[in-house]
Amino acid sequence: MDGALYRAIMRHQAGAVTVIAVGPPGRRSGLTATAVCSLSDDPPTILACIRRTARTHDVIHRLGVFSVNLLASDQQAIAELFSGGMGLSGEDRFKEDDWTTLATGAPILRGALASLDCRLEEQHGFATHSIFIGSVEDGTVRAEAEPLLYFRGDYWDLGGR
Repeated sequence: MDGALYRAIMRHQAGAVTVIAVGPPGRRSGLTATAVCSLSDDPPTILACIRRTARTHDVIHRLGVFSVNLLASDQQAIAELFSGGMGLSGEDRFKEDDWTTLATGAPILRGALASLDCRLEEQHGFATHSIFIGSVEDGTVRAEAEPLLYFRGDYWDLGGR
C-alpha cells in the first residue's frame, strides 16, 4: 500500500492526544503522540510508538523512564507546542506549563486529563519507529476534564471541533 493512502485512511481513526516526556529539569525532552495505547492491566503496562529520529526517543532509551500525559480538551496549545509547531525544542517546551514528578522522576504535566509514570521494560524496533513498552509505576487523573482528540488531521473534543 502507498504510504500517502495509508496516512489518509488512518486519519479517520480518532486518537487520544498525549505528550510523552522524559528527563530531569533542565534537560527535559518531550513530544506530542497519538500512537499510544494500554497493553495490559496485569501488570499495568502501556505501549508508545516513537520515531527513531525524535530527540525524545534516545533520551527514553538512555534513562529508562518516561511519562505519558493524556491531554484535556483545554490543552490544545500544549499539543501544538510539543508537536514542534511553535519552533521550540527540549527544555524550552516545558517553560509555560506546570510540571512535577512521581515515582520514576519523569516529567508529569499537572492538569493533564491523566498521566502515567512509566519505567521502560522493553524496546522493539520496527522500520522508522521504536515500540516502547512501559510498566506503569504511578499516575494521576483529572476526572472532570474532557479529552483532547486528534481526528482527520485536526484537534477535537467530545463536543465538536
